[in-house]
Amino acid sequence: MKKPELLVTPTKVEDIEALAKAGADAIIIGEQQFGLRLAGEFSREDVKRAVEVAHANNVKVYVAMNALFHNEKVEALTEYAAFVKEAGADAIVFGDPAVLMAAREVAPDMKLHWNTETTATNWFTCNYWGRKGAKRAVLARELSFDAILEIKEHAEVEIEVQVHGMTCMFQSKRSLIGNYFEYQGREMEIEKKKLEKNMFLYDKERNNKYPVFEDVNGTHIMSPNDICIIDELEELIDAGVDSFKIDGVLKSASYIIDVTQKYRQAIDLCVEDRDAYYDVKDRLYKEIEELQPVNRPLDTGFFYKETVY
Repeated sequence: MKKPELLVTPTKVEDIEALAKAGADAIIIGEQQFGLRLAGEFSREDVKRAVEVAHANNVKVYVAMNALFHNEKVEALTEYAAFVKEAGADAIVFGDPAVLMAAREVAPDMKLHWNTETTATNWFTCNYWGRKGAKRAVLARELSFDAILEIKEHAEVEIEVQVHGMTCMFQSKRSLIGNYFEYQGREMEIEKKKLEKNMFLYDKERNNKYPVFEDVNGTHIMSPNDICIIDELEELIDAGVDSFKIDGVLKSASYIIDVTQKYRQAIDLCVEDRDAYYDVKDRLYKEIEELQPVNRPLDTGFFYKETVY
């Protein structure tokens, strides 16, 4: 049985060796101006160091170039793709066809992972991008288990699925979305809006707090809960899903490392000794639950519920 890749998102170069020891197989890094919702900002020098450290520990490095690009950014894509190749990264994560065209020009042998966050919802689209040059499709977070298994059955490319962490509910290239709600006199309000981190959109009716943060790509409103399916990995592993992602955005380095270690144990047991996995999976879930902030309960995302648009 194939063992899926465990893909994680470090906050800084210094995390990478610890993540490798915890069991990570690959990491996603990059600069905010090119990549969406990164756990940490990696300068070009950081990217070079990250590749060196990761490869020394048998960990692959994927560089994010999946931001939303307007005309003024297009010229920079070719130069940055060339840098990524020169740095020795293993793949580029993209959503915009402009990145694919830039990579074809300056890094034709670079592996490409198609990731638009929202539109990878059927195998036809995944295979379309595969025939354009992508080696992997990153599936939308709003898919059920059944939909994921059906896509994997028909996909001609690798399939990546997020198994842990928060998900993005809304993105705007504009900033200060909270001010709009306040101006309109809505029930929602922004807490700690003058701080760069730890901002929340508070929905009194549902008693939910939605994390809000802004970067060069605009404003992002995140889910109030964290996905966690450490105790529900069997179907995805049996179906041959190629990569499991732990998203560490707005998480501490220690949290990401601890969660990576627990998923490493779960994946290995689920593949090698299913009975042993059944014995420990509930305990592993409870251990992650103990790591969670009080205002961030765990759930199974859309894996078991219908998406309502």
